[in-house]
Amino acid sequence: MSNPYNPPVQVVQYLATRTGDEERGPLVSLNASEAGLRSLADGELVYVQGPRRRELAEFRVNDTLPRGGALVRDVAGVTLTEIIRIMKLDLDRVEPRGHYA
Repeated sequence: MSNPYNPPVQVVQYLATRTGDEERGPLVSLNASEAGLRSLADGELVYVQGPRRRELAEFRVNDTLPRGGALVRDVAGVTLTEIIRIMKLDLDRVEPRGHYA
């Protein structure tokens, strides 16, 4: 069962990596109090819902971030200062798929 409480947060830091970078890939971080509100734990997969699309990303706790702020790395469709929602991945629920012609 997923947590229905999911207030939006603002992207306050955005990181874009390059091929040679040590740490790469989709990532989103919140401070510990924001993570606790959403029942999120370090290292779990989450959906990042931006204004244009929804992407899977790894979640990490980062206590240097302000309340209501998020750090996003390599998530397509999200830019600095945008409002996003971070949703826990519910593996028990089957996502509806589109119909093919």
